[in-house]
Amino acid sequence: MKRLLLAAIVCAAAGPASAEIVARSDNGFSLSFERRVPASPEAVLNALALPGAWWSDAHTYSGSASNITVDLRPGGCWCEALPGGGVKHAEAVLVWPEQRMVRFDAPFGPLQDIGVDAVLTMTWADAADGSGLALKWTFVVSGTGAGAMAGPVDGVLAEQFGRFAGHLSTAPGA
Repeated sequence: MKRLLLAAIVCAAAGPASAEIVARSDNGFSLSFERRVPASPEAVLNALALPGAWWSDAHTYSGSASNITVDLRPGGCWCEALPGGGVKHAEAVLVWPEQRMVRFDAPFGPLQDIGVDAVLTMTWADAADGSGLALKWTFVVSGTGAGAMAGPVDGVLAEQFGRFAGHLSTAPGA
């Protein structure tokens, strides 16, 4: 119980998350998620490469985030192992640790079914007040009928962003 209380205090101290649907039309939408985290730039990359520690089991095909791997190099796969196969959720198109940026071609989940273009960009800059990092995800989706998916996709990605930021806020060596 004390550990859960401590985690809640650390997460609250890290600052509230900002999440919003920035733009939406019939054929696309943009999402933005931001939060300050008490982590090092290296910790962000290390955590990103281990989604089993922060991605929700409920938002996997296999039922277990431990089946997800992220290869952080251009062309690298954000993949999930399935019995006898797998699924590519995203592909790394930019990995630039020096600029604190990673970008994925990322038609997650049901977005694959409707054939849209989807780009997830993750950045982490020094917080303006010098306390940790300003973590930001932007997700831009375009394609016929994509705007109807803005709400559900926002809900899922907001949860994953919150889990990622929370993990960074409580991980040892952050």
